[in-house]
Amino acid sequence: MTYEALSPFFWGMVVAMFLANSIQWFMYRERIYGLYTIYTLIWAFYFVINHLGLPTNLGSFFKLSSYLGYIFYLELAKIFLNLRERPRFLRSVVVVQWMLVFYCAVKTYVYLFTDFWQSTMHTILLQPIRFAMLAVGGYIVFSFFRSKDVVARFFVAGTASLLINHAITAALLIHSPNLSLSLPFWQHPDLFLQVGVVLDLIFFSLGISYRHRREAVRKAVVEKDLEREREQRHRENLEADLAIQRMQHEKTEVQMRALQSQVNPHFLFNGLNTLSSLIDESPGQASKFVDELSNVYRYLLRSNENELVTLSDELRFIRSYFHLLQTRFGTSVDLQVSVTEEYQKALLPPLTLQLLVENAVKHNVVLPDQPLRIRIRTSSQDLLIVENNLQRKNLRIESNGVGLSNIDTKYRLLNQPTPLVGEADGWFQVILVLINLPQTQTARPVGHGYE
Repeated sequence: MTYEALSPFFWGMVVAMFLANSIQWFMYRERIYGLYTIYTLIWAFYFVINHLGLPTNLGSFFKLSSYLGYIFYLELAKIFLNLRERPRFLRSVVVVQWMLVFYCAVKTYVYLFTDFWQSTMHTILLQPIRFAMLAVGGYIVFSFFRSKDVVARFFVAGTASLLINHAITAALLIHSPNLSLSLPFWQHPDLFLQVGVVLDLIFFSLGISYRHRREAVRKAVVEKDLEREREQRHRENLEADLAIQRMQHEKTEVQMRALQSQVNPHFLFNGLNTLSSLIDESPGQASKFVDELSNVYRYLLRSNENELVTLSDELRFIRSYFHLLQTRFGTSVDLQVSVTEEYQKALLPPLTLQLLVENAVKHNVVLPDQPLRIRIRTSSQDLLIVENNLQRKNLRIESNGVGLSNIDTKYRLLNQPTPLVGEADGWFQVILVLINLPQTQTARPVGHGYE
């Protein structure tokens, strides 16, 4: 079997690898695939030149493409061996590449414009170049053959295959410088060159495939880590939001308790004065007064424990509170309650009714011939209306800021619509929204001493 019969087989293998890597380059658009595709194309072109029967000088000129292949080989080495981490080695590779460019330029001039290529000196000068290329490849193999990087090992294996076959080629060229296609395949130098190139391309292809798979795995791991980190940050954000909500809730509770503690205690002073007069005049009525006063203060003390109470609890409390007012003012004050059963479990801030009733007594005339009428009623729109007939005092009353503003602030802290205040047909009205919580979230009952 001759070299001429085997050569198309190697050429077909190189073309197949060229086509396969061209597809990969179009798919991934990575630089390494582009370089490798050009590298295989150069060797495919070199293999074709051997069969064109060109004149010696033109054939040798076109065969300079093999040195162009070495330039791209060194460019691939930068990626395979990750030479960016070894700057001194990288600089040496760049120098060798520029030396090859200079060599190709000189040889182009020699083959196309001189007859020096026909001289014996030219043949002699070729040998140091071949050995220099072998030395460069050998140094790369020596420097990286112990590398633990699998990609680098594939590159070293390909380089070693190329070196061995190039060494055989150089030996055969020295022994038989005149090539003939009719030579037996084991004696033809180009056959070993092609074998080395094909093995080199196979190892390079395996190395690139392994590198691509490794990068895909690495990206998957990175994406998984990023996803895990995003989930962790999401959890941390949720925990932070919950913490902020808890802080806001605690802040609201503190503010609500502060507001509840601002209930004007002046009625206690008035109540004690009333009690003092009752003790001598009507001991029985005084005893009843003390019981109601005790109920009122028990409710006041326990109301600080809750943000909301039921309307029924507030109404029971306001009746005790109104008893104190009625003991003091007699028939000069009147309370009418008209609340339907369906709203008994509706909620509102504690002491709301007490503040409104106290406000009405404080700012209006309360006399037997000018009785103060207070009405508490509900509407079909979940509204509670507290109103009193208007008979304002002529003297200006000092206010400590407690009252309507206190109720307004409570509703805002509870994210509820603020009360509406107005006058209609001689009546002063405060319209409150009754709060209805889900069945699973109800207000705790406030102890009031009616057991």
